[in-house]
Amino acid sequence: MPTFAADKSAASAPAAAIVCPGYQKSSTNIIGERAGKKVQKAFEAYSDETVNEDLRVKNALDILLDIETEGFDRAYVDKFIGSLYASIDPKKSLFYFKRATDADILNDSEQAASLKTVGDLQMMDKNYDGAIAAYNKWMSFTCKEDAEVYTRISQAYYESGQLPKMVEPAQKAIDLNKAAGKLNKNPYLLKLTSFYERKMYPQTVAVAEELVRIFPDNKQWWVQLGQFYFLVEDYKKALSTLEIAYNQGYLEKPNQVKILAQLYATNEIPYKAATLLEKHTKSGFIKSDEKVLSSMANSFHQSREYKKAAFYYGKAADLSNDADLYRKQGTLLLAAEDYKGAISALNKSLKGSDKIGRIHMALMEAYFYQGDYKSAYLHVKEASKDSSTARSARSWEPYIKEKARNKGVKI
Repeated sequence: MPTFAADKSAASAPAAAIVCPGYQKSSTNIIGERAGKKVQKAFEAYSDETVNEDLRVKNALDILLDIETEGFDRAYVDKFIGSLYASIDPKKSLFYFKRATDADILNDSEQAASLKTVGDLQMMDKNYDGAIAAYNKWMSFTCKEDAEVYTRISQAYYESGQLPKMVEPAQKAIDLNKAAGKLNKNPYLLKLTSFYERKMYPQTVAVAEELVRIFPDNKQWWVQLGQFYFLVEDYKKALSTLEIAYNQGYLEKPNQVKILAQLYATNEIPYKAATLLEKHTKSGFIKSDEKVLSSMANSFHQSREYKKAAFYYGKAADLSNDADLYRKQGTLLLAAEDYKGAISALNKSLKGSDKIGRIHMALMEAYFYQGDYKSAYLHVKEASKDSSTARSARSWEPYIKEKARNKGVKI
């Protein structure tokens, strides 16, 4: 989330004349002669470029802190003291700015600038309710609406955990920026965060779509939009968005590429899922662990790329010693007529598998098509002991015997 530091120069920055019925004062106050002389002396000390800045600030503060006065002069001096403390002691700066504004006696432009600075300093002090109050007071005093101020109010609501209240000021900031022809991502991010952290995913998607539309060159928003589509199970949009992001080189993390591969598989494009993972595991971008290799093998399997599927099932099985993965490898090698490889994988799968009957049937076929009828018969007899394969095994048994007899093989 974006954060907003206090604008430490706000107290001394010139402000435009305020015209606000009900707030504009009838006259402009001027600091008294006695206090004015000391303020001038402090200003000269601060402006003395023959000494370093820290000493200039100290010398000016020594003069200002010694001034005893009241009314407008007190508020004016407090504002000056607050400005000097802003860069060295924000808490003291806040104290003096707040005392100056609470008096409500400064001239309009000074009061306006000081109210905003109080809000900024409250943010720095993590007094978020105080910051919100100060920013709202600034808007009431000036009769102005400001996009940046609304953004800071939304940020304050976020920092204080008031997530539902973030949306309105963030939207006002967006509207004001649009009216002024300005682009600023921060209010969009705040609005998105409010929805996302409250698990309001359709609304999150809508804001993310705006971000992509307004900031199309920002890779982060493309990636996030694709992930948000995934959250709301709009897999077609998730795929098209992340595919664009991938083609633009925006997917910079292994997990992002894995999500894209998963989306290809979910959208029934298994070959692209498999080849995407294969490309990035070979390059080392994605780690070749059992989960990735199994996913790749499964996608190649669905694509009817049996030899590749068998190869990656075997790689995954070697890492995990998973009997079922060896069984899948053996079954696919059998389909690809690699009987020797099938026998090797299927024998490994016998240890720890709960599909013993099916494995013996597959071994029977591999040996049978190799012409090893004796071994085929041994495995069909084992398969007949399993209720799930007994019927099929019994139908094969006489056929194996006949073939063996015709070849002169005694079993």
